[in-house]
Amino acid sequence: MKIPNIKIKPPGPKAQAIIDRDERYTAPAYGRVYPLVVKQGKGMAIEDVDGNIFLDFMAGIAVASTGHAHPQVVKAIQEQALKFLHFCGSDFYYEPMALLCEKLSRLAPGSSAKKVFLTNSGTEAVEAAIKLARYSTKRTHLIAFLDSFHGRTLGALSLTASRSSHRAHFGPLLPDVHHVPYGMEGLDALENKIFRHEAAPDEVAAVFVEPIQGEGGYVVPPPDFLHRLAEICRRHGILLVADEIQTGFGRTGKMFACEHWGIVPDILCVAKGIASGLPLGAMIARGDISTWKPGNHGSTFGGNPVACAAALATIELIENGLMANAAEVGNYLKERLAQLKNKHPAIRDVRGMGLMVGVELTEAELRNRVVRSAFENGLLLLGCGESAIRFCPPLIVTNNDVDVAVEIFAAVL
Repeated sequence: MKIPNIKIKPPGPKAQAIIDRDERYTAPAYGRVYPLVVKQGKGMAIEDVDGNIFLDFMAGIAVASTGHAHPQVVKAIQEQALKFLHFCGSDFYYEPMALLCEKLSRLAPGSSAKKVFLTNSGTEAVEAAIKLARYSTKRTHLIAFLDSFHGRTLGALSLTASRSSHRAHFGPLLPDVHHVPYGMEGLDALENKIFRHEAAPDEVAAVFVEPIQGEGGYVVPPPDFLHRLAEICRRHGILLVADEIQTGFGRTGKMFACEHWGIVPDILCVAKGIASGLPLGAMIARGDISTWKPGNHGSTFGGNPVACAAALATIELIENGLMANAAEVGNYLKERLAQLKNKHPAIRDVRGMGLMVGVELTEAELRNRVVRSAFENGLLLLGCGESAIRFCPPLIVTNNDVDVAVEIFAAVL
């Protein structure tokens, strides 16, 4: 199979018919990026309904970690689906949920015992973390960072600060939420402004941080940022919550991005790449702070047995080669893009870790044109931040795939 292979300029007639039907009936809140109508996927390839084949370098927003329809993941899904599809893990027990919670508690950074709460999505994991942080500390104030993205449900949205359009007309949001800049300047503001003028540190329940900002532009923090933040939290008894929804499960070359800095969060929020595309998230907390009682929180669908089976298969693949591949091929991707930067003045920066790489262009309008042109030439990319493009392919990507992607990207710049 030739990847990519554009037979007809997208959207073709079949795609357009589906788009027309979709737009008649779906909520206008969906922010479709370009007119891709998926028929099927396999490995690194996505085929649309008109027979066009695309090279996937966005993985459904960093979700399809094992590629599309990986046989080991599909087999696990099929075997569990033949047994039972649902039985509400909030009220009853089943082995896939117990096995996954055990696995996640052992994978999470730090030697202390962990407790896991399973959700349907990343934003639900953040909501659970907000509730647990307030419940366990008996404090109300929360700190987050400008340009952060933690989700769109009301509590998570109160932490999100990547775009004003995400928050517009949904107020009032949660009270007692404060934002500071991402980086060392923000830590100065936290200690010298927030703690002095808005919230005493003994009133702050938690700080929520992305070890690498995702929606905000694939921004890697200064080397000492997370260390100093962790020290501030320890000094004041504030919980450190790492939002690893986009960075987790091998994407940066380690299971969790905070491991690059040796940081052990009190609470870890994960989702996206955990189950190769099935809806699943998790909040992993230190056992000594997971003090809530039965009924304090719950979820009808969180920890669905089929999703748990997919997650167990996905994690096995990540541990047995894909995480190492993300580190190796990620370095090659950054090198190729850095070489491109030297030739193209439109590229201002190349940054990231593993297979989470951002390319900052000179302006947002150019970024949008490049993403659309790449799509029309068979390469799937996504924007992020003010004027950046994210490269977050499945972790099965090869150096040859990188060469093809960079060649198309260079041609449409």
